[in-house]
Order: sequence, then C-alpha cells, then structure tokens
Amino acid sequence: MSTVTEPLKQPAPSSSASGGTGRHSATRPRRPRGREERSPLASAGLHAALVAASLVAVFPIAYMIFISLRGRDGWTAPTSVEGGLEISNYAYVLTETEFPRWFANSVIVAGGTTVFGVFVAASTGYAISRMRFPGHRSLMWVLLITQMFPVAVLIVALYNILGGLGLLDSYLGLILTYCSVSVPFCAWMMKGYFDTIPHEIDEAGRVDGLTPFGTFFRLILPLAKPGLAVTAFYSFLTAWSEVAFARAFLSTDSMLTLSVGLQSFIGQHKAEWGYLTACAVIITIPAGLVFLLVQRNLVAGLTAGGTKG
Repeated sequence: MSTVTEPLKQPAPSSSASGGTGRHSATRPRRPRGREERSPLASAGLHAALVAASLVAVFPIAYMIFISLRGRDGWTAPTSVEGGLEISNYAYVLTETEFPRWFANSVIVAGGTTVFGVFVAASTGYAISRMRFPGHRSLMWVLLITQMFPVAVLIVALYNILGGLGLLDSYLGLILTYCSVSVPFCAWMMKGYFDTIPHEIDEAGRVDGLTPFGTFFRLILPLAKPGLAVTAFYSFLTAWSEVAFARAFLSTDSMLTLSVGLQSFIGQHKAEWGYLTACAVIITIPAGLVFLLVQRNLVAGLTAGGTKG
C-alpha cells in the first residue's frame, strides 16, 4: 500500500534575510510636532492676522496724510485722486498761521516736562526702592492714589494753586502741572526697574567712597537706561498731546500750545479739515522721532518695571 507524502512548506523569506529588498510591513511612525512648530495652515492664518492688524493700524495715518494733500476742503471726493495732490495746506499752516509759535511752545513745555519729570521720577523711584524711612509705604500709596482722580476733578484745584503762585499762563506752571500727572506713574515704574538692579552695586559704591548721590548718578542711572527711556517717552507724550490743562491754564495767544491752537481751525458750522490734517501730520513727526530714539530700550524698560512691585 503506497503512502502519499506532502511536500514541506518553506517559510517565507523575511526582509532582513533577503538583504533588505523586501517592502516594510509597517509604516514609519510620524515625528511628533514640537511645541514651537506650527502647521502650514496655522502659519498662514497667523500671517493673515498680522497683515490685517497692520492694515488697521496704518490705515488711519495713511488716510490722514491723503486728506491733508487734497486741498483746503480735504473731504471733497476723499476716495478719489482726481485733480491731483498738493501741499497747499502745509504751506498755509506754516506761513499764514501761528502754527510755528504753537509748535515752539509745545516743544518747550514737552521738553521741560520730560527733563524735569525724568529726574524727579528716577530719584523718587530710587529712594522708594533702596531706602526705608518713616512714611515709606504711605508715600507709595499716595503716588498710586493720585492716578485715581480724573482731569476734570484736578483742574479747579490746580488752577487755584497756580493762580496763588502766579504761574498761570506760563511755561513753568504748565510743566509742573504735567509733571504732577506723569511723575507718580513713572516713579512706580522706575521703582520696579531699580528693584531689578542688585543691591551689591550700591554697596560697592559706598566701599569706593561714593556718596548716595554719587552712587545714584554714576552707577545706578547708567544701568537704568531702559527704564529712563520709557519714563522719558511717557512724559513727553503726556505733555505733547494734552488738551484739558492747556486749555484751562493758557489764555494768551502767544502762549498757546498745539493742542489748543488747533481748535482755531474748528468753527461753529464748519471745520477746516485740510488744515487740521496737515497740522496733525506735522505734529506726529516729533513723537515718531522720540519713539525711534527710545525704541531699543522701550520693551526692556516696560517689562522690567512691570514684573517687580
């Protein structure tokens, strides 16, 4: 009786046995995306949002410049450039009005406020940061509470004080008024920045024989340039763009600042938009120049002053 034998089944050759020429049975796992990496869709959305935000920020300035170049009645066909653009508005406000005088007054007031305000705020912030004296905490609260009162409440009190001192309708009176607004905030900010400077630097200055004032001016202030830049920028903008105090405390035409002088272009029934926008464009130039001077230290000064209390 014959027997039938089945052939033995040979195992299938593996990919490793065949020299790596076989196809992988499993796909390689995807590398997880890092925390700092974004998908192409998220990156496109982020860039679109940044472009939209930039257009929103730039559009008012560009539109103001366009209106200032449209002649005296800048709102005539504002979306069209028919008839061309002209600089007659700039020529008029610079030669036919008191704008140069207003500009000079604003420069004097804003410059004086910046210099005096930075000095007082820096010295006050350093004293609060380094020294412990009777009334230390009360002084900090007083500086903070002064920021609670609106301008309308302060005008009457400041008017009586300046009138008693004979400082109404003067540069010095307006400078002191603006410093009363900017110094408390700037002092708190400088105090926070001085807290980030090690106390060992003060001790090293005393070992070298420096007085407290010498330590402050020769060692601490050079290290506090970012904080000083922010303080100077805030003080300048406070005086450059303020309207209410200048309107209440100035009465002579030769003493008017830009914020008050521009109101002469607004009549009871009509506003000279061409002249107003031309003046507004010129006014933004000094503020932009100050920003360019302090922009390198602006972010560092704001973050350092905001993280320490």
